[in-house]
Amino acid sequence: MGELTSMALFGLGLSLGAFELGKLIQKKCKNPAANPLLIAIVLVIAVLQIFHIPYEDYEEGGKLISIFLGPATICLAVTVYRQVRILKANVLPILVGTAVGSAASILTVIGLCYLFRLDQVFHVSLIPKSVTTPIAMEISRAQNGIVPVTVAAVVLTGILGAIISPLLIRVCRIKNPVTAGVAIGTSSHVIGTSKAVELGEVEGAMSSISLVMSGIITVIYSLFL
Repeated sequence: MGELTSMALFGLGLSLGAFELGKLIQKKCKNPAANPLLIAIVLVIAVLQIFHIPYEDYEEGGKLISIFLGPATICLAVTVYRQVRILKANVLPILVGTAVGSAASILTVIGLCYLFRLDQVFHVSLIPKSVTTPIAMEISRAQNGIVPVTVAAVVLTGILGAIISPLLIRVCRIKNPVTAGVAIGTSSHVIGTSKAVELGEVEGAMSSISLVMSGIITVIYSLFL
């Protein structure tokens, strides 16, 4: 058993299988809370705990998935290219929206950390919670943060964004697809963007460019913290 679980293909297969099962469950339930990534996380943790599989063994396969995070993010540029006309017409609102949204995210983290009296290391670890994982990890490392805490915060933020963003858009009566896309991409990065793509191609494109812009802006902000 140990020889099997220590193979890189085990972690890779478990992750992909859990995610596909999550997609199937979401399709059957048709509930925003049944997020495939959230379901996959729960299933993977359950398997590791039930069969007493060391996380280090699972991580051998997880590293293979991590390699593709960067390229997968870059591929979102295809959607942006298709909507380049709308992008050019809304450059200023996108820049302002991502700048303000990123600042709000950082100030919220700092305020909550002070409120709950968390150490400085948690400040820098949680600040990049709203940007895509590859960028968030580098920001955390550069600021001597705890990278696993950063990754967990990024995943949780993205999942929550994907779940509640359609509801918030309806409640706030947001009709403009550019506004909706910028809000989702700035607040919940790639995972939220996957939901934005489902809402519409314009929403997906604006969310894609916004997650990139918010990542760059957060890097700049972090230099002054």
